[in-house]
Amino acid sequence: MKKLLVIQHDHASPLGPVGERFVERGYDLTLHQVVPESSYRTPGVTTAFPDFTGFDAVLLLGAPWSTYDHALIGSWVLPEIDAVQRADEQGVPMLGICFGGQLLASALGGAVERSASPEVGWYDVHSDDESFVPEGPWFQWHFDRWQLPPDAREVARNDAASQAFLLRRNLAFQFHPELTSDTLRQWLEADGEAEVRAAGFDPEVLLSSTRAREGEARLRTHRLVDGFLDRVIAG
Repeated sequence: MKKLLVIQHDHASPLGPVGERFVERGYDLTLHQVVPESSYRTPGVTTAFPDFTGFDAVLLLGAPWSTYDHALIGSWVLPEIDAVQRADEQGVPMLGICFGGQLLASALGGAVERSASPEVGWYDVHSDDESFVPEGPWFQWHFDRWQLPPDAREVARNDAASQAFLLRRNLAFQFHPELTSDTLRQWLEADGEAEVRAAGFDPEVLLSSTRAREGEARLRTHRLVDGFLDRVIAG
């Protein structure tokens, strides 16, 4: 059985239909949580990352922090960037979601910056290849955005930000294909409600729209994972 390493940066980020599809496609999942729930408000922890090169693929999940906030999370985000760089050098396929996608951008020569157009909720995403990255709407929750690494091929975007890029055996998404209404509820309860209200978004609207869309979004997410497996790993 193939082995997938999942880097879960906080306690409120389950894998949802992304993990479900990897399991359906024959992967055994190893989960490494970086910041325990008890340290959520003081996330400058230390952690011993597993060797990324010992796995068939790596999944980098989201997080509520910024990849460039080294004063807050540099104790682990800098070692993680190093681990990503070593894995890339060895050709280990990596899939990054939101913060995880921004990690890929940072590690592979791009950059991450505060976005002038933060996105929270369901937004359309325009894809160059719907058989690879289906067009949205996809759920977004980000206040940062990446600048593409050199030689990266952007494969999806909208007016607010680049939404997906491919570089060697690495695929990054700015949106959250793993999201379910239960996951969103966890994010809101983990200090997210105050953040989205302060930014002018309505948590109840987010929940109701997510409940209405999660069935169709789950099927699109399965297609995303299939694209990563069939065209990035196998291709």
